[in-house]
Amino acid sequence: MDGEIILVKESSYYDDSIGQCLTQEEKRKVWASIQTVTRSEWWDAGQRGLQPQLVVTTPMVNYEGEEIVQIGTGENAKRYGVYRVYFPNDSDMIELYLEGKAGEYAEKSKSG
Repeated sequence: MDGEIILVKESSYYDDSIGQCLTQEEKRKVWASIQTVTRSEWWDAGQRGLQPQLVVTTPMVNYEGEEIVQIGTGENAKRYGVYRVYFPNDSDMIELYLEGKAGEYAEKSKSG
């Protein structure tokens, strides 16, 4: 499935009015191909304690080292952490392997 994803980079930290340390985020929308991970990727990553779910493929020029990928917006938004990056030979594409995240990632996707 092809679609729009949001690459999220945490750019700086600041304290809010009650002293909580929060992050400032930079978001960029890019197009990508979204697929589920293969069975072997799911098994290998699971053996390392990861929760692999998706692979997004996008042109290399779109990726600037972001560690969070958001798919969807509003109430349907879901955030994933990038646990592995792969550069196929002889290609200008990059594969980002994503794992499901709970807690902090999930809360931020609901707010923005």
